[in-house]
Amino acid sequence: MKILYIITGLGVGGAERQVLDLADRFHESGHEVKICYLTGPALLRPKSPCVELLGLNLEKTVPGFLKGFIKLRSIIKDFDPDVVHAHMVHANLFSRMIRPICTIKRLINTAHNTNEGGKARMLAYRLTHSLADVTTNVTVEAVHIFEQKKACPPGTMLAIPNGIDTQRFKPDPVTRAAIRSSEGLVDQDELLVAVGRLVDAKDYKNLIHAFKVLSDNKQTVKLWIVGDGPLRQELKDLVATLKLTPLVRFLGVRSDVNDIYNAADLYVLSSAWEGFGLVVAEAMASEKVVVATDCGGVKEVVGGCGYLVPAKDPKGLAQAMSIALAQTASEKNNMSRAARLRIVENYSIDEIVSIWTRLYTA
Repeated sequence: MKILYIITGLGVGGAERQVLDLADRFHESGHEVKICYLTGPALLRPKSPCVELLGLNLEKTVPGFLKGFIKLRSIIKDFDPDVVHAHMVHANLFSRMIRPICTIKRLINTAHNTNEGGKARMLAYRLTHSLADVTTNVTVEAVHIFEQKKACPPGTMLAIPNGIDTQRFKPDPVTRAAIRSSEGLVDQDELLVAVGRLVDAKDYKNLIHAFKVLSDNKQTVKLWIVGDGPLRQELKDLVATLKLTPLVRFLGVRSDVNDIYNAADLYVLSSAWEGFGLVVAEAMASEKVVVATDCGGVKEVVGGCGYLVPAKDPKGLAQAMSIALAQTASEKNNMSRAARLRIVENYSIDEIVSIWTRLYTA
């Protein structure tokens, strides 16, 4: 089977990593896979060099749009894929618009958030809905919100979660000890980790203010923030203003995020809005206790295996972090093991690939 993935970009993010994981898995299964990305440099790449990356370098001008349109049509015509699977709003709409002038045997569109833009984008989704064979989102909550916004007719969008590589994301005591030692952490240090782009959606200001409350009452805590983005300097300035610089580290983009999870004592998600919350599932697969804001489909992922707090509530977030860190060793082990089991049983990448295979070949 020939599979062409189309995605808005290959920057650092959950949707991007999911597309790469799917591409690698389908390639390993003997399929021919290519990934087309609309804009930007490819900061993330598939593990297999056989998965070809095709950049459109789409520009936000009429000539640039037409040039990208023609280039994508040429890619589809030359590759002749059995299925085109687009991800994220721009790629979804772009793939739909090209279908009337380009033969696409099967077109699947996947949204990755409860919030993919305002009324104009939701209207564009609705007007082009019939051009896709299958439309999906990553959680039941996200599907319901798309229906409420009339982005799709009721009952026509499927909820298919992201898949987690539970062999990559798993507890590793040796790695944990090595990283903590190399970074100068001692046994009594309690490390909080957050992973994600430094953008408004992730609401790191919420986390930093919550961490200030926590650290004022608990002297052993430290915070690592993994990721990069346009708010980096603003967030570093906030950390300095709150006199947290000795306790908070910005690690930038890391390829060893699975090892970072292992070093953590607690994983924290502070987002204002989310789709699936891939990083939450990865941390849970790594047997980490999770404290997360109750936004998007995060509740579906966490189940009863972590702590949920309202979004945009630093005091509530600080309180939940304090409670989580105060768990006994037995309580922590029980929750973290239940968290991993939940991911293995419900969100394994192998099971999600099986679901996509059925949709690709239907």
